[in-house]
Amino acid sequence: MSEEKNLPQQETQEEVNEQIRVRREKLAALQADGRDPFTLTSYPVDHYAAGIKEQYASLEPEQETGVTVCIAGRMMSKRVMGKASFADLRDNSGHIQLYVRRDMVGDEEYAAFKKMDIGDVAGIKGEIFRTKMGEISIKASEVVLLAKSLRPLPEKFHGLKDQELRYRQRYLDLMVNPEVKDTFFKRSQILREIRDYLDSRGFLEVDTPILLPLEIGASARPFVTHHNTLDMDMYLRIETELNLKRLIVGGFDKVYEVGRIFRNEGMDTKHNPEFTTIELYQAYTDYMGMMDLVEELYKRLAQNICGSLTIPYQGKTIDMSHWERMTMAEAVKKYSGCDYDSWASDEDARAAAKEKNVEVPADATKGTVLVELFDAFVEENLIQPTFIYDYPVENSPLAKRKASNPAFTERFEYFINAMEFGNAFSELNDPIDQKERFERQVAARKAQNPADTSQVDYDYINALEYGLPPTGGLGFGLDRLVMLLTDSASIRDVLLFPTMKPLD
Repeated sequence: MSEEKNLPQQETQEEVNEQIRVRREKLAALQADGRDPFTLTSYPVDHYAAGIKEQYASLEPEQETGVTVCIAGRMMSKRVMGKASFADLRDNSGHIQLYVRRDMVGDEEYAAFKKMDIGDVAGIKGEIFRTKMGEISIKASEVVLLAKSLRPLPEKFHGLKDQELRYRQRYLDLMVNPEVKDTFFKRSQILREIRDYLDSRGFLEVDTPILLPLEIGASARPFVTHHNTLDMDMYLRIETELNLKRLIVGGFDKVYEVGRIFRNEGMDTKHNPEFTTIELYQAYTDYMGMMDLVEELYKRLAQNICGSLTIPYQGKTIDMSHWERMTMAEAVKKYSGCDYDSWASDEDARAAAKEKNVEVPADATKGTVLVELFDAFVEENLIQPTFIYDYPVENSPLAKRKASNPAFTERFEYFINAMEFGNAFSELNDPIDQKERFERQVAARKAQNPADTSQVDYDYINALEYGLPPTGGLGFGLDRLVMLLTDSASIRDVLLFPTMKPLD
């Protein structure tokens, strides 16, 4: 018995090149014989591996069904044993064993099958049965080469462990590491659950522009391009917020968008320059209404995706059934000992930061210091789901001030495993206040960098002047959520094609 396997671990590049040469020669021979697989346009697939195994799980050893099926997929292994051979075929749903006999497919087709390589894409017609060894299999009556693999696959257990290579060549990663595919099936399921949840509550899904005519004065840096016909620079959006709130002004009460966002910033395990957010806005509610929505949605996702409200994440157990709620001032006091209410002035706040060895600007306000202390002492402790609410007005330019304390805004962020997952406001709907905040924000950026090109979005101010009803808004990153629900350590693990530095 001879056995053809995937590439051995120590395969040299010279040996790989030799295999490529041999495979190209096989293709040339097929083409010369009028059997070019690349001329085929379709195959009548009517079953998938996983469905066959599930449907016929009760078959006894050596039991035949008399049921003929057509399946197709990639050949992942092959064992040639004289007049009969076994192979493993992997399709979109999983893998299944093939049993190929010369007397069933004919001498010519059996010879062609023996010349097929690991990685070739084949169509198989045959009968479902269970082998003597207990494996549900397809007894082939037809084997058709649908696409020739001209490169050998890396060895399954050793050849594709390099993370960089896996991200760069995701198609190869999916071929030889089938568990990776599960992550992306779950990503699709998560998105479907979110849409079902929002749609059932009367939200309307919309699309807003990705190319924008001005750089708004936000902290994120945009990607810049140029529109030749209009002869003007344009900017890839860094958020979907302002256009969605324009729609609330226009009369939609509940809207959301699953949006691609682009930020010209650093990359790490939590950040990619291109990512997906879900932003939603609901008229006649506030940030507390958004808080309830987040908690209900995340509990539903944990239960429906993971099957439990307690989920594993990177060695920890996250309890999604309980969400703690703290103001930012309460959280800073709990974890740093600094009491915002004891600061009589900005100078007192700066002195407290100095005592804690936290650097702040020389003109830092109480609110600015509170945020710096939060970053230094609090976030790393927020392992279980936690809402942090009532943010200082200094770093919340789009949130409504609290009527009871105008130094703070009706804003929250929520954290899981020391990572921020989303951001929500009672939306600022006072056009005069909003205009002043935007202008201060842009002026501050230009003071730091005179070449800064950000502008105030005066059309948004114009929209507010027509009247934005009291509105709650929420934005959260889909990619980080998928990381959590699939126990993935890096954002690159949940993006099919993450941004990579060119090899050259």
